Formats: sequence, C-alpha cells, structure tokens
Amino acid sequence: MSSSQSLLRRIRVLLFLFICALILSGITAIPLETELGVLAKIIGVAEKSATTQSAGLIGWVAKVHAGLVETNAQYSFFAYGTDWLAFAHFVIAIAFIGPMRDPVRNIWVVEFGMIACVLVVPFAFGMGAVRGIPLGWRLIDCSFGVFGIIPLWFCQRQIKELAQLIAPTPDH
Repeated sequence: MSSSQSLLRRIRVLLFLFICALILSGITAIPLETELGVLAKIIGVAEKSATTQSAGLIGWVAKVHAGLVETNAQYSFFAYGTDWLAFAHFVIAIAFIGPMRDPVRNIWVVEFGMIACVLVVPFAFGMGAVRGIPLGWRLIDCSFGVFGIIPLWFCQRQIKELAQLIAPTPDH
C-alpha cells in the first residue's frame, strides 16, 4: 500500500469514527426522559423526594429528571427542541461525508468541525452559567469539544500531508 493510500485510509477511519460519534450523540438527544430515568436508577435516585433532599450529582439528576417528566407530561412540545438538536447532529455528520470522499478538496469541513469543537467550551461555560447548570455538568459538555477536536486535528494534519504527496511536481 502506498503512502498516500495509507494516509487516505487513516483519514477515512478517523472521519468514520467522528461521524458515528455525531450520530450517536444525536440519537441520545431524543429519549432524554427515558435515559435520565435509567441513569437515576443506576445512581440510586429515589423518587421526587431526592430533588430536595440530595446534593451533588444525585440531587442534580433527580431535579433534571423530575423537570423532564413534568415538562413532558404538561408541555411535550418542548421536547421538539431536542429532536431538532438530534437532527442537527445528523446533518453535520452528513457534511463529513465530503472529506471522506475527497479529503484534500473538503479539508474546510474538517476545519469547520475543529472551530465548532473549540466554540463548545465558551458556549457551555457561558450558557451553562446563564441556565444554572452545575460546573461539573458544564465540564462534561465541554468534553464533547475537547474530545471531538482530537480526531479532527489528526485528520487535518494527515490531509495536509496527503495534499503534499499528491500535489503535482514540476518537471525540471
């Protein structure tokens, strides 16, 4: 296998994993009440009483779960917002098919993704503070940007290397 073929294969594997992560993240935005109910059971959150009696993670999970249950019972249309969040993840994942097909021509998509990953951090801290999200939860949200940029950074480097390998050389 040539050097350029090897680079192309590594780029495609990284992009495929990134696409899968975006899709998985999108899928998890849809059944929030069910997912949080499972998490609440796993970490031992009792019924609604835990909302006022517990602090830390247990209290936060209890509060969020109770909020989702009550909101979905009375105003289920609010869940439509997270449905659109999921849809956005799917659409962004589709955009990364371009670099899989032609990484050199579509490096801009990878760089767009890197910018988005960087912007996750100030957005999570800023909007999390405005919405009263605990610091620990905001750090978890920031991890999506921190961990997301890693495969994209490797892709960008490898795409630039691939571009050098396939660039036409002048005949002297």
